This record gives sequence, C-alpha cells and structure tokens, in this order.
Amino acid sequence: MKIAVIGTGYVGLVTGTCFAEVGIDVTCVDIDVNKIENLKKGILPIFEPGLEEMVVRNHKEGRLNFSSDLAESIKDCDVAFIAVGTPPGEDGSADLKYVLAVAAGIGQHMNDYGVVVTKSTVPVGTAKKVKLAVRQELDKRGLDIEFDVASNPEFLKEGAAIEDFLKPDRIVVGVESDRAEEIMKRLYKPFLLNGHPIIFMDIPSAEMTKYAANAMLATKISFMNDIANLCEIMGADVNHVRKGIGSDPRIGNKFIYPGIGYGGSCFPKDVKALAKTAHEHGYKMQILEAVESVNDFQKSVLFTKIKKHFGSLNGKHFAMWGLAFKPKTDDMREAPSLVIIDKLLAEGATVTAYDPVAMHEAKKTLGNSIMYATSQYEALNDADALLIVTEWPEFRSPKFEEMGSRLKHKVIFDGRNIYEPEEMVEYGFSYECIGRAKI
Repeated sequence: MKIAVIGTGYVGLVTGTCFAEVGIDVTCVDIDVNKIENLKKGILPIFEPGLEEMVVRNHKEGRLNFSSDLAESIKDCDVAFIAVGTPPGEDGSADLKYVLAVAAGIGQHMNDYGVVVTKSTVPVGTAKKVKLAVRQELDKRGLDIEFDVASNPEFLKEGAAIEDFLKPDRIVVGVESDRAEEIMKRLYKPFLLNGHPIIFMDIPSAEMTKYAANAMLATKISFMNDIANLCEIMGADVNHVRKGIGSDPRIGNKFIYPGIGYGGSCFPKDVKALAKTAHEHGYKMQILEAVESVNDFQKSVLFTKIKKHFGSLNGKHFAMWGLAFKPKTDDMREAPSLVIIDKLLAEGATVTAYDPVAMHEAKKTLGNSIMYATSQYEALNDADALLIVTEWPEFRSPKFEEMGSRLKHKVIFDGRNIYEPEEMVEYGFSYECIGRAKI
C-alpha cells in the first residue's frame, strides 16, 4: 500500500513513522520546507522517546519519505491522512481551516480512488465538510473521481506514543462504505495480527469517540484533584484514598493521581471544543464545564501554598524542577509551570528552572523572564524553595543532602507527590504536597 500523511507535527510524524515501521510505503507531507529538509537529515521538530531512531532508520531504508509537494505525494495514493493542527479558536471551538485546506488540496490533485482520513482531532460533522471540500475541487477540475472519507482518531500518549501506536488498546475507524472499511482493514492488518482490536463504526461516532475519551480522562484528573483539596482540609491522605478507590475495577487506578492540573495539546483543547460543540447545539455540558473550572483552579494551588508560606514573595528566588506539562515530552502547551511562573513573577519573585528536555521549548515561550539551569542541582543554588512541577523519573530519588546544602531554605513544594512527607521531615525539609496534611 501507499499512503500519505499530511502534517508532520506530533500525530502526523508518529503515524507516518509507525506505518513505515511495519513495511508500508509512507510519504509525510508538510508545507514547511525547512521542516521537511530537517526531517530528511534526521532532525525532528518534536521530542518523543524512540522516535528519532525510528525516523532515521525507516527513511534510510526507503519506506519513509518526506515532501512538501502534495500533488506528487498523493498521486496513486491508497489512503491520505489529514494530520494537521486544530487549534482552539477564541471561543474554544476547534479551528478547522488547516484541515479543510488540506482537503481542498487533495481534491485539487487526486487522480484515482482513495480514502481521505481525518487523523486530527475534529468535531462531529467534520468528515462531511472534508468530503464537500474535496468534491468541490474535483468539480472545478471537471472530474468525477470516486473517493471515500473516514475518521481514524488517534489515542497516543505523549511520551509513550510509539508503544501506543504499534500496540494499541483499540483502533477506532469510522467509515461510510464497505470499500473504505476493507482498505482500512488491510492498512491495519499488521497490527491486527497481534490481536489488537479494530472497531468499525459510523463516522460521527468515531469523531465523538475521540472527544469523549479525552473528556473522560480529564474528568478523572479534575475529580481527583477536587478530592485532594478536600482531603487537605479534612486531614485525610489522598494517596490512601487513591489506592482505596483505584482497587475497584469499575474505577481503575489510572488517571487518578492528584497534582497541579492537566495541560498539553489535547485535554484542554478537546474539553473546550466538546463543550463548545454542545453549546452550539443547545446543550450544556455541565460536568465538562466543572472539569475545566477545577483544572484552572488547580494550576494555582501550588502558588497559593507558596504565598501562604512566605507571605510577601517580592525578592524571593525559587527553583523549579520540570517545565513540560508531563514527563517524557518537551510539550509546553497549557503547562501548569507557565501559570505558576507568571504568578511568581507578578509578585516580584525570580525563578531558575530545569527540565531534562523542555528547556528549548520553554525559552520560546518564557524567553529571558526566568533563568535556566544546566542541571537539577544547579537550579537549587540560593533558592528560597524548590517547586516540583513535572514528575520526571530523575527527580524521584535525588541526593537530599545536596539539595539541602544548595537551598537557602530547606523548603519543598511538591506538585506531583513524588516524595513521602515523613521522609522529608527526617531530612529536615519543610514539605508541602497535594492532598496530604503538612507534617
């Protein structure tokens, strides 16, 4: 089979590379010529564990190609994936201009039957708009080429995207014809051989499935954060509560870790978009609006603790471990660190931060408003307190004695609950975390 993946961002690059990994002829397409040339050299626009090696190897072996020429890339193509961004508009709705521009481009250049697949996260009804955009361009060319549209949402976790793609929990595909279903089944056959289920459904249901999945996960996070805040007030330990409810198979133990709010490219955007879609159809998503409200509040919880501890923050200096919204990624979109930094700077404080991979991305957003350390320990020098914002593995078992010697005050605000309060007291630290009483 021959496929094209239009868009070389997170979803597009992972999708194209993983299909190439199982022997499919893939061309990844992007209008950014510089990005394409970099990809040919093995320079990736994103960080994802294991992806760089896989891109380089498959490109070298000729299965994975990169191009800025859409016309050539979709010639004789069996499947064309649309994997461009759908950024939130000012009102929270998903902006489909890039998706529809690609659809129009496909209609301008396709020369035979193919399946046009939305891989981007798009609202229900987008496939109809994609189909219309393709058909209008074909009509302009005076051609009556048959084609199908399909929806194939991604369920990739940043930091584990390759594993998620190659060994998926499920593959969801929305189709409108038997022909399209057969082609998509053939495309995913290498994955089905290992027993991974493919679920075919109508297109609107597939489009909704992606939003519903992310909304449910965001809901679990916000619910647990709400419980954590109440635990602190009532003297309960949220870690015990989490284990107690997580052992119930109806609830499960995933996405119930309390913290300082979710971020990234998916949950914030998708929760807003789904709530907006409902509003446009005269329905109010009351739970999702609460989920978003709790998450906005939670991003300030650590700052509130800092303010309560120190009072005035003017002239105070803080060390921050972690900038990315989660470990194993350099993604700074909607990261809680940005909210905390903004509030600290507004109070006259200064910040030195360290993140294993997100420093470059952070500088694009924060510039010189904060200082950047070359190691986690360097960040601590003469700081009034340490803030743990991202739970990178290398932060879990640090040298506590060295931490204490570098900090001006032995104070830790842990937004991810990676240490035990009792142990921190033994090391002489004042330690505050989420959902657990201060010792």
